[in-house]
Amino acid sequence: MIGKIRNEAQYNQVLSLIEKIIANATDKGGFNYLPEDEKEELAQLSIIAEKYEDEVLKIMPLPLTISAVVQHKIKEMNLTQAKLADLLGLGTAKLSQILSGKREPDVTFLKAVHNKLGISGDFLLENA
Repeated sequence: MIGKIRNEAQYNQVLSLIEKIIANATDKGGFNYLPEDEKEELAQLSIIAEKYEDEVLKIMPLPLTISAVVQHKIKEMNLTQAKLADLLGLGTAKLSQILSGKREPDVTFLKAVHNKLGISGDFLLENA
């Protein structure tokens, strides 16, 4: 087990190990089904990766907003705002106003992005 990450190569190795454990958890049906030693290893790897990010990479967590997540989905799905508005069953003006912060997201918008884009309902409720 790596005690401290000293360089980017070690950091990438730790991320790879974290990804393997997460994939294993997914295959088994969730983190509750992981053996205790894998849960402990994941916790330790996460701590040393976070410490390296804080001290060396100085990664600042971005504030997540509904607008930021939806705009990320637009890029991820290679859509225009007009195509997204059509997919969500909304007018382009309404979507534009919501994404620019000029209008608060309403229930219709929240339900549409949850159902059509797969954005977590918990996240939407916490950030609406």
